[in-house]
Amino acid sequence: MSDHPIADYALLSDCRGSALVRRDGSVDWLCLPRFDAPALLAGLLDPNGGHFRVGPAGAADIRRRYLPQSLVLETTFRTDTGQAVLRDALAAGADEHGHDLGRSAPHTLLRELRCTAGTTDIEVSFAPRPEYGLVQPLLRPVDGGVLARGGPAVLMLSTDASLAIEGASARARLRLRDGERLVFALEHRSTGAEPPRHWTPAQIIERIDDTIEAWRSWSRMHQRYEGPWASLVHHSGRVLQGLSYQPTHAVIAAPTTSLPETVGGGRNWDYRYTWVRDASLTLDALWVAACPDEAHWFFDFLAATALIQMREHGDLQIMFGIEGEHDLSERQLPHLAGWRNSAPVRVGNDAWRQRQLDVYGELLAAADRLRDQLTALDPPARRFLADAVQAAAERWQQKDQGIWEMRTEPRDYLHSKLMCWTALDRGIKLAELLEAEHRVPDWRHTRDHIRDAILTRGWSDAAGAFTQSFGSDVLDASSLMIPIMGLLPADDPRMCSTMDAIEQRLSDSRGFVYRYANEDGLEGAEGTFVLCTFWLAQARAMAGQVDRARALFERAAACVNDVGLLSEQIDPDSGEHLGNFPQAFSHIGLINAAWAIHTAEQRA
Repeated sequence: MSDHPIADYALLSDCRGSALVRRDGSVDWLCLPRFDAPALLAGLLDPNGGHFRVGPAGAADIRRRYLPQSLVLETTFRTDTGQAVLRDALAAGADEHGHDLGRSAPHTLLRELRCTAGTTDIEVSFAPRPEYGLVQPLLRPVDGGVLARGGPAVLMLSTDASLAIEGASARARLRLRDGERLVFALEHRSTGAEPPRHWTPAQIIERIDDTIEAWRSWSRMHQRYEGPWASLVHHSGRVLQGLSYQPTHAVIAAPTTSLPETVGGGRNWDYRYTWVRDASLTLDALWVAACPDEAHWFFDFLAATALIQMREHGDLQIMFGIEGEHDLSERQLPHLAGWRNSAPVRVGNDAWRQRQLDVYGELLAAADRLRDQLTALDPPARRFLADAVQAAAERWQQKDQGIWEMRTEPRDYLHSKLMCWTALDRGIKLAELLEAEHRVPDWRHTRDHIRDAILTRGWSDAAGAFTQSFGSDVLDASSLMIPIMGLLPADDPRMCSTMDAIEQRLSDSRGFVYRYANEDGLEGAEGTFVLCTFWLAQARAMAGQVDRARALFERAAACVNDVGLLSEQIDPDSGEHLGNFPQAFSHIGLINAAWAIHTAEQRA
C-alpha cells in the first residue's frame, strides 16, 4: 500500500511536466514530457508503480526547503555519522530566463547528493515503470549510466554511481565521505525519437545551477507584491507558474491524479487539466503574485480554445486539456491500488461532459480583468465574447450541475445564476470593446432580473443565509462569491449573516470550511476545502472585518506543509492533506485572500 502522507511530497516542475519528491528522497511521481503524460514513476499510487530514490540507508533527521526564489528542492539528511545535502530539479533549458522559463526544457530530472560532514551511507534505487506502472522496462548498463526501454518511453539515467541491475530495477549502496558527491540525470525521450544523451557530472551541476538562476530570474521579473505574508504569496505565485504549461500557458488544477478526497473512498479524480471555472480567480492571483503577461497569456489560451468549442457546439465546455483538447474521456487503471488503497485510480475526467452555466461568468470576469490588454481583439474574438454574454442571458434560468460538479439531478444553483449575472455585468462594461453597444439595454434588463432572483429565491430566512440553490435551506461556501463578484457589498447585512452561518454551521471544530454538507451523488464524505476557508477570509476582509479575516487566513495558511504547499482538502479528524497535490485553487485562494486583507488594511 502506498501510504506516505501527501504532505511528505514536494513539487518539481519545468513548466511542462512534473515530479513529486518524498521527504526521504524518493521520486514517486514523474510525468514527462507533459503534465498529463502517462506517469513514468507512479509509486505515489501503488508501491509497484515505480520510484527513484536517493537517500540515506538508515534513519536520518530530515530538513528541506526550496532554494530561495525557486522551485529547486534542497533536502538535508543528518545521520549518526554525518550529513548529506540533496538538490533536486526538473531542468530548465539553456538560457531560459524570465518569460522563457520552460521554453526549451530538456525533460530531465536532475539530482545531486553531497556529503557535507562525516560519512553517510547512501541507498540508490531506480525502478522506472512507464505507463502508470504497466511496463517493466528493459534495463542495460551503458557508458556513464543505465538505459531503460519500455513501451513508448526511453530513459537514460546518467550517473557517476556504479549501479547493479536486478531485473527492471537498478540499485546501489555507497558510502560518501565529507566533500564527495553523487550526481544523476534522468532524461526522457519517446521511442523512435533521437536517443537521450549522456550527461557528464559537470553538465549536471551546471544545469542545476542554471535552473536555480532561471527560476530566480522569473521571480525577480514578476514578483512585486509587498503586502502581508509576502513570502507565502510569492511562493504561491511560483507554484502557479510551476503548474503552467509553457507552450500554451494553460494552468492545471494539480499535477496529480486520484489522490482521494476521503481515504479509502472513490472520490478520486484526474486534475491535470485546466478549468474555465478557475479562470477569473486564477487571473486575479496571477495579477498579484506573477505579472499581467502571465495572466494575459492564460486568457489567450482559454479564449481561443473556448471560441472553437462554442463555434462548433454552441455551448461552453467547462474544462480542456493543456493543449486545448476537448475529449478528456475518463478510464480506470485497475492495476494500481491507489493511495492508501483509495481505488479506483482514474485518468481523464468525465466532468468535461457536464453542463455548468457559471463558465460564462468566469470567462467574462477574466476578460474584464484584462480589459487594458484586450484592445487589439480581432473581430472573431469580439463576437465570441459577446456571444458568451448572450448565452448567459438566454440560459441563466436553466438547471445545471453547479460549480462543484454534483452527480445529482441538475438544480438552480445560486452560484451558477451569480456567474450568469457576472457575465452580463462584465459584458455591459466591455460592450464598447466588444462592439456590442446595441445589446446593452437587453443585457441590463436581464442582469437586473437575475439579481432580483438571487436576492429573493436564493435567500433563506430559515438558514439566515444565501443558500446552495433556489428554494433550499442548504448552505454552500460558493455563496461567498456574491461580494467577490460584486453583486452585493460584503458588508451588506445579508452577506454578514451568510458569513456567520457558514462559519458556525459549515465549518469543522477548528474553523475550516466545507464546500457543502448535503448529498452530492457520491459515496463517502470529504474533507474541509482549503479554498473555501480562504474565500471566507477574503469576504470578511472585504466587509472590513480585518481581524476576523486575518485569523481565518492564518488558520488556513498554517496548513502548508514544510515546503509551503497546499492540498485541496484537509481531513477534519486527522488534519492530514487530502486530494490532488499541490492544488492550484488553494494557492489561488491564499493569494487573493492576502491581497484582500492588504487592501482592507490600506483602506482602514
